[in-house]
Amino acid sequence: MPTARVNDIDVYYELHGEGRPLLLIAGLGSGADLFAKSTPLFAEDRRVIAFDNRGVGRTDKPDIPYTIEMMADDAAGLMRAIGVNRADVLGVSMGGRIAMDLAIRYPGIVRGLILVSTSARVTRETRSSWGLRFGRLTKLITGSGALKSAQPYQAFKRQLEASGSYDATASLGKILAPTLIMRGDGDTLAPKGLVDELHSGIKGSSLVEFKGGHLFFLWDNKGFTETALLFLRALGP
Repeated sequence: MPTARVNDIDVYYELHGEGRPLLLIAGLGSGADLFAKSTPLFAEDRRVIAFDNRGVGRTDKPDIPYTIEMMADDAAGLMRAIGVNRADVLGVSMGGRIAMDLAIRYPGIVRGLILVSTSARVTRETRSSWGLRFGRLTKLITGSGALKSAQPYQAFKRQLEASGSYDATASLGKILAPTLIMRGDGDTLAPKGLVDELHSGIKGSSLVEFKGGHLFFLWDNKGFTETALLFLRALGP
């Protein structure tokens, strides 16, 4: 079970395949296993790096305040620890906020950016429900018995507070990496208005909508993965 010492924690990570690095960042209450269906497909021509965020699964769970910036620092530190200087980055929900913060504050290490079921900020209307719903839905779909991303309530609360308080709206113009945004057309946790705001804030970004809700990428894993790979391959060598 590989881990790397990053900042103040030991981070669990997995490496799959060979080729250009692709860093996968999971959402609230989930870890590397969130991408279990997609990883084999991505790994056919990518070196896939998947890991458990601070506060979940096999990574340390310190009971201190978390921020998205802190978790982005963890992701950047993990890349350094395993010798990856630059990568394409894909983030889901809270992981999307971590990914966009990486692109804002560490522009040199992000070649291409894929933001899934996410927004640059959370409104009062969505803040009260989206965290618990995402965690419950993820466990339901992946199967609670097989879910490796176990998380104590206190750590879940720390992640939830970090994700809910983040707001990158004013900094979206700093994202220079080619960006693909994907959302489900029935997603009430990353509603259309906030996703459109994200799309308009990132110059030159593309937006693709799928049928489904917040976890459309699990229901339509094939379509999600193929769309991501088409985008990544179009970036060239």
